[in-house]
Amino acid sequence: MGEHPDATAGTRNILLRGLFMVFMGLVFHLSGTLLFVVAVVQFAFALIGGAPNARLVSFGRSLGRYVQQNADFLSFVTEEKPFPFSDWPT
Repeated sequence: MGEHPDATAGTRNILLRGLFMVFMGLVFHLSGTLLFVVAVVQFAFALIGGAPNARLVSFGRSLGRYVQQNADFLSFVTEEKPFPFSDWPT
């Protein structure tokens, strides 16, 4: 007897999700590195200029939300794929 069509579709869906997870895991690593760079630059702005850069504050906030969305997808909290498969968080 062959496999049920529903079982094959479920296996195919989980394998496709696995591919997305590998890609998003790499993006998660890169975005964490970028967040660290933003933090170091913000520290330099605060140290030298006395205040953080407003544009970097906004970018850091949206990058943090993106990292959270990515972590939620990777840990199966949600099925919604983060950027670039959806809009960048504001």
